[in-house]
Amino acid sequence: MAASLTELNPRLLWKHFAKILTIPHCSGHEKALGDYVLGVAASLGLPGKRDKVGNVVVSKPAAAGRAGAVGAILQGHLDMVCEKNSDKVHDFSKDPIQTEIKGDWLYAQGTTLGADNGIGLAAALAVMEDKSLVHGPLEFLFTVDEETGLTGANKIQKGFLAGKMLLNLDSEDEGTFTIGCAGGADSTLALPLERKKTASKNLYKLHVHGFRGGHSGLDINQGRGNAIKLLARMLGQALGAAKFEVIGIEGGSKHNAIPREAVALLACPPVQVRTMTTAFKKAFDKIQVEFKAVEPGAAYALEPAPGKDFAITQECQRTLVDFLIALPHGVIAMHPEIAGLTETSTNLAIVKTGKKEFSVLCSTRSSVASALEAAREIIKAVCALAGARAELKDGYPGWMPNLDSPLLKKLKGIYAKTFGKDAEVVAVHAGLECGIIGEKFPGMDMISFGPTMKNPHSPEEHVHIGSVEKFWTFLTTALDGLSS
Repeated sequence: MAASLTELNPRLLWKHFAKILTIPHCSGHEKALGDYVLGVAASLGLPGKRDKVGNVVVSKPAAAGRAGAVGAILQGHLDMVCEKNSDKVHDFSKDPIQTEIKGDWLYAQGTTLGADNGIGLAAALAVMEDKSLVHGPLEFLFTVDEETGLTGANKIQKGFLAGKMLLNLDSEDEGTFTIGCAGGADSTLALPLERKKTASKNLYKLHVHGFRGGHSGLDINQGRGNAIKLLARMLGQALGAAKFEVIGIEGGSKHNAIPREAVALLACPPVQVRTMTTAFKKAFDKIQVEFKAVEPGAAYALEPAPGKDFAITQECQRTLVDFLIALPHGVIAMHPEIAGLTETSTNLAIVKTGKKEFSVLCSTRSSVASALEAAREIIKAVCALAGARAELKDGYPGWMPNLDSPLLKKLKGIYAKTFGKDAEVVAVHAGLECGIIGEKFPGMDMISFGPTMKNPHSPEEHVHIGSVEKFWTFLTTALDGLSS
């Protein structure tokens, strides 16, 4: 077993991934990684440019004898989801991602790994650098802010790209070709709060934690617990048994990640502490039984908190808790024709408490535009009943599968010849930039593939090392075959 990433094969790919791990690149903070890409291009004598939002494109001329081939684009996104366990000391703005190899898998240590989409980026950089590869004219497109709203893809201007085929390197199962994805949109909700005029003391922090989280599209059908929803359930059940006050609720951090942790700040008179403690334990015991198969690490803690604060009024706190209980989360519908594919879902993603307002972010996905709209209308209706405001933001389009794609046909043949078996062809319940790029560049033939990775968007994220080598073998073989 290799002792370091740079000893793994293919060496060029892992060299660049090891460097990417040292460069901060959370969503919205990708400039340093974009600088690295442009620096690699300049060192190789390849032209590169960056647009106003930070997207980077690099061009590489065709290999000898392949100049007449149709131009291909290798595409990935520069940003990563930055999540960490609560007990992990890590500053994503400056600290490198620490990794460890466990058997055939590469993990980070208490944080997201950034294999989504760092492995795809590293592969593109390795293709840029490798002068032995045979290929036609190539462009390398590195987009920004994919994880929080597909912003980079949305802002690409006409004329930024010249190629007619796009290989998106952002899929997560080796041997699988993705040819379609869901569309989606976020909803921002605001519930007015009323607070008591005198500050309450005897504060307690209720912390629900240890849930697996994961990708709010790919993992939404796994039955994992949403820490925000389960915290609300505990509060709702305990309010019927004990007298305590809610000061605030916080949970979740990313629109596309299932919340793993949530915290409520409470005030409770001393005579009610035992009753409150018993009520929370009783509520959580039920949750543990319900989720024991999928959330073995689920836990909670109730601890005293310092100081004093202004609690939400009794009527308002009941509305707040009921609001969270009523808001939908999870799978709404499975695809009626494709077994195992989620058609419509929604993620109760982030909650924050201000002095006068409680804010919620919900992220909804569907491969059917009317079903996406209907799911968001459910959220809007819950808001109307609770007296909350709902802002239904513009979303991003889905990517309609094209089973007659010439690119798909060619790549299926190359994969079968290379590995002696057929690739699986799927659509996914996640947002890919292909839908947006396809709208901006009509006629673009697109496909997405990548190595095998598990639990992206959570500290459980890990990538299969052997699949990275197979991914590289296929990518380089495909570039040869597409240009012949």
